[in-house]
Amino acid sequence: LQESESENKLDGETASDSESKSEFGGSPPVPTSDDTPEVLNRALSNLSSRWKNWWVRGILTLAMITFFFIIIYLGPMVLMTIVMCVQIKCFHEIITIGYNVYHSYDLPWFRTLSWYFLLCVNYFFYGETVTDYFFTLVQREEPLRILSKYHRFISFALYLTGFCMFVLSLVKKHYRLQFYMFGWTHVTLLIVVTQSHLIIHNLFEGMIWFIVPISCVICNDIMAYMFGFFFGRTPLIKLSPKKTWEGFIGGFFATVLFGLLLSYVMSGYRCFTCPVEFNNDTNSFTVDCEPSELFQLQEYNIPMVLQSVVGWKTVRMYPFQIHSIALSTFASLIGPFGGFFASGFKRAFKIKDFANTIPGHGGIMDRFDCQYLMATFVNVYIASFIRGPNPSKLIQQFLTLRPDQQLHIFNTLKAHLVDKGMLGSLEDA
Repeated sequence: LQESESENKLDGETASDSESKSEFGGSPPVPTSDDTPEVLNRALSNLSSRWKNWWVRGILTLAMITFFFIIIYLGPMVLMTIVMCVQIKCFHEIITIGYNVYHSYDLPWFRTLSWYFLLCVNYFFYGETVTDYFFTLVQREEPLRILSKYHRFISFALYLTGFCMFVLSLVKKHYRLQFYMFGWTHVTLLIVVTQSHLIIHNLFEGMIWFIVPISCVICNDIMAYMFGFFFGRTPLIKLSPKKTWEGFIGGFFATVLFGLLLSYVMSGYRCFTCPVEFNNDTNSFTVDCEPSELFQLQEYNIPMVLQSVVGWKTVRMYPFQIHSIALSTFASLIGPFGGFFASGFKRAFKIKDFANTIPGHGGIMDRFDCQYLMATFVNVYIASFIRGPNPSKLIQQFLTLRPDQQLHIFNTLKAHLVDKGMLGSLEDA
């Protein structure tokens, strides 16, 4: 009985959600001091803390935007590498919080198993991506073909190994705490790895599907901060006391306008609009194609109500700009709820930021809390309203079939076309 009470005390008090009793010994579990570079501290020493924070955030934001432009210039392979690095850093930040919040210092194998599960999940998702987008290369190389054929079985076996290791690592008096951390790790994988994988899928649809959504979130974050800083008076939500209705509304209109302008500029360049495909002859990525209807200028009639205001009857624009309105609207109205969710998470565990990686901004996860929600929306939006069957992928898979299978598909397709009267008209032509 005494042993049971001791176990309940250890696990119950460690993971308590009570606000009246400190679960962290009265101090934040993850100190997140603002590591502002000394050169900025000296240059801004005469300013008030409010304006000092404004300048620090502004300078670091410009630096991050510059870095963003550089990696876009370096191409899709570098972008995918950066997404992977960001994913690993976000995972590290959230796991470290759990490690400190639940005082998991004595748990056997906790960190090792967390990183092992990260490896397993990445192997599964990136293996699926390689099989999907590098199908010809995979079929050409015997080892890759075998790995592709049994990919899901290998992935499951790897995960099962980690699961058994976790069960074997269970220690008396730490059972509940170990299961807390097991759940913490899996929820982190769901939030971080799954959605970073969707970002890469969006990138393969065309860099414009990667750049525009991310840029809209960045624009909304900046403009909401600017409008809130200068005009904010009315609090928006208790989870984020500094957020205001003025910033929320101003950020919305600024983001929609920004999305329309950025989409107009990018829609004219094939390097942004063409799907990212792997060229088997050069063993490199290519982004050259004939632009689809989404990226060809079309004329639209302006509603009668607006004709008297703008003075135009028609307007020429890219169809993608219409889709950009949906993307920017989500980025400014729903996207911020990813930030509110992160704010609630940080308040629940009494921390200011996920980390102190970026002065004035916090950790990498503090900058990407809205991006992951946006990535999921873009992927769902493309699958629902944009993507159709890909003839080139169907042909690639058709060519890997056995001759008898190819002949069967050919005869079936021929009979179908004859029944519809399409094959006869082609032969007459």
